[in-house]
Amino acid sequence: MPHLRFRAVEPQTVQALSSSLVDSLQPHMDCPREDFTFEYIYSTFFHDGEVSSAYPFVEVLWFDRGQETQDAVASIITHQVRGIIGEDVDVAVIFTALDAKGYYDNGEHY
Repeated sequence: MPHLRFRAVEPQTVQALSSSLVDSLQPHMDCPREDFTFEYIYSTFFHDGEVSSAYPFVEVLWFDRGQETQDAVASIITHQVRGIIGEDVDVAVIFTALDAKGYYDNGEHY
């Protein structure tokens, strides 16, 4: 944990970010490198009945670490995604806080 899900980006972008983001995020998250997971989700976006392009959408599932850490993480993710895709692109970063009692690892909750 944390788990980062990417939509509206290429799989190669997620692959590249899977190393550089861990380097930057690990000190803020205070967890081992091996706890980070990155997922590429193929998705199609629609607007007004037509297929449309979408800006990068990053969902972060994690155990809440407070507003200051969340702000720093969102900034780091946005900066690195823009560094690959382009500085003028909008980037959505959405956090979902998980309850440790509802998260199980090998049958045991945290």
